[in-house]
Amino acid sequence: MTDSKTWMCLICGWIYDEAEGAPEHGIPPNTPWEQVPMNWTCPECGARKEDFEMVQI
Repeated sequence: MTDSKTWMCLICGWIYDEAEGAPEHGIPPNTPWEQVPMNWTCPECGARKEDFEMVQI
């Protein structure tokens, strides 16, 4: 696997880490952002996937 990336919700600041995934929200660990379903929403505020931006942590 390549280096995992992190994505931040621009609305509330929730972080999606590709290495950790979001298993409690249906996304297994090591799931690249491109494979997260388009209809997935931020677990904190309900923002859409396009409201996320890749960030360096």
